[in-house]
Amino acid sequence: MQSEIVNNMLAVAIVGNGPVDRHPDFEWYKDKIDIWIGADRGALTLVLKKIPPEYALGDFDSINEAEKRTIQQHSKIFKEYPSEKDETDLEIALIKAFELKPDEIYLFGVTGGRLDHELINIQLLHQIANKDIRGIIADNVNQLELTKAGKHTVFHNEAYPYISFIPFTQKVKGITLEGFYYPLADETITWGSTLCISNKLLSKKGTFSYEEGILLLIKSRDTIPV
Repeated sequence: MQSEIVNNMLAVAIVGNGPVDRHPDFEWYKDKIDIWIGADRGALTLVLKKIPPEYALGDFDSINEAEKRTIQQHSKIFKEYPSEKDETDLEIALIKAFELKPDEIYLFGVTGGRLDHELINIQLLHQIANKDIRGIIADNVNQLELTKAGKHTVFHNEAYPYISFIPFTQKVKGITLEGFYYPLADETITWGSTLCISNKLLSKKGTFSYEEGILLLIKSRDTIPV
């Protein structure tokens, strides 16, 4: 998998409680991530994958006592919260990530399962972007990133070859795609538009730009990697 990470940048990864069969291959990311945070059962996932979490946070209501002890033994910092609270376990982990002042935050284990959780987790990318942090959600078939108006470079990724752009705001104005199989010039797309679905790069990189709105950049694949 081709790296898109600039040297000397701090990257934090949060692993949530989503279905483990939707996780990407963490080996793709181990060299990119500086600090791992486990949210609730996500901390156990990290331990079982032999990635000791720097922080294990949450109410841990999805694990038994033996599993909790395992997390405590293999985590540098363990903090348990009451089950009745205003924030989700993922939000608690995200607050901790913000305190670390990273350049990038990766979210794993936040897709699949309950649709309400998945939709709100995607919306958390907006919180991350508002702090001028690059936020990425990745699972075994998708990689999502929220972008703001301006010009952006996108790189080919063998694991996620298809590229789609979905409006996060009701309207995205002036979108231009260069270096893509299906180029665009100064188009406007709105909610429900399929104009920017399932594109591909012609070479190792391309650019996209737009004047107004917020876009979701989604890289994906048809088949699940083995």
